[in-house]
Amino acid sequence: MAKNVMHAVQYDGYGGGPSGLKHVEIPIPNPNKDEMLLKLEAASLNPFDWKVQKGMLWPLLPRRFPHIPGTDVAGEVVQVGPGVKKFKAGDKVVAMVNPLNGGGLAELAVTKESLTAARPPEVSAATAVGLPVAGLTAHQALIQSAGIKLDGSGKQANVLITAASGGVGLYAVQLSKLGNTHVTATCGARNLELVKSLGADEVIDYTTPEGATLKSPSGRKYDAVIHCATGIPWSTFEPNLSTNGKVIDITPGLSAVANFALGKLTFSKKQLVPLLLSPKAQNLDYLLKLVREGKLKTIIDSKYPLTKAEDAWAKSIDGHATGKIIVEP
Repeated sequence: MAKNVMHAVQYDGYGGGPSGLKHVEIPIPNPNKDEMLLKLEAASLNPFDWKVQKGMLWPLLPRRFPHIPGTDVAGEVVQVGPGVKKFKAGDKVVAMVNPLNGGGLAELAVTKESLTAARPPEVSAATAVGLPVAGLTAHQALIQSAGIKLDGSGKQANVLITAASGGVGLYAVQLSKLGNTHVTATCGARNLELVKSLGADEVIDYTTPEGATLKSPSGRKYDAVIHCATGIPWSTFEPNLSTNGKVIDITPGLSAVANFALGKLTFSKKQLVPLLLSPKAQNLDYLLKLVREGKLKTIIDSKYPLTKAEDAWAKSIDGHATGKIIVEP
């Protein structure tokens, strides 16, 4: 490679929002053992990224400043470190960068082999790059936390998905319908048709008085809630749950963890379950296979060049994106 520096976007401290992001030229990183260097074709933003900047994961993240945000990346392998067995230079991949180190908003990034999957030629970089955080979160919430079998076996479950037009929500609706489920979804009025078109059986406008109660229009009690929104108290969920109903909170704060512990203490059959993503390459492979087969779509809200990363950042913070926000170097 002729040049040994790359364009990247980083921030030097907590806070600052979009204006805290700085465009810099920095040395290209080297892959260590079991790592690969990728030339990026696309990155995707998640609320996690700006929450770290805001200091919401202090003192854990970031590990150090300056920090290059971004965990979802897709691109081409340009160099492999010692010990890498499955990939070689020239391979097209999608990966999750180690969130402790970050690095996604750049021309090149280092990823671990264990969090990297081969991207089929039929699946574009922009489509694939939505999957790592949002797709894997929806998948883990449904399979592991809610116990839904995506092959359609098992007894029918009633599932509620809140904020169904966001990054995780849109994947959760589609994945749920691969199982034996009846899906109720909440979103704003402008996205009702989209969410319905992706398979939801009932869609509720959360801004209406009926929507605020989360009641199923067909009177069902929910066996599982994939909770992608924020600010809904347990008291709103509780009367809508079946006897063993679970609320799976994908953005758990301290109150969610406390509620979970309290539920365990009181032996309540209804539970609030905090979800912490445990990413695995084989699950990413599975989601890419579904995309290739036309069973799962990435809905792209907007695309921005890396030179306008702060606009993408502002769009994510605004909280009203429909699907994924993509940044392309």
